[in-house]
Amino acid sequence: MTATVFLVLLTVFATVTALATEAVKKFLDGLRVRYAANIIVLAAALVVGCGGTAVYYVNYGVPFNALNSVYLALMGIANWMGAMVGYDKVKQAVMQVAEK
Repeated sequence: MTATVFLVLLTVFATVTALATEAVKKFLDGLRVRYAANIIVLAAALVVGCGGTAVYYVNYGVPFNALNSVYLALMGIANWMGAMVGYDKVKQAVMQVAEK
């Protein structure tokens, strides 16, 4: 996997993870369930990041060897960090612009 492909996939996965996280949070808010947002982001990021990378591997015929399996796990972790930082900062910026 090239660095360009990694960054494109990471951007797409972080966006999907942020949207999925918000959907789950709205659903749980509707049920009035207490939750930890960081755990929801972690679960969504690992499913989207690792699952999406696995789909990429299958689609492009990338073998599931030891190195590519490490890349798969790293994509899940990178996606988690990107989604945690990205969504919160975007939401904060929108709220600040809306207040002015």
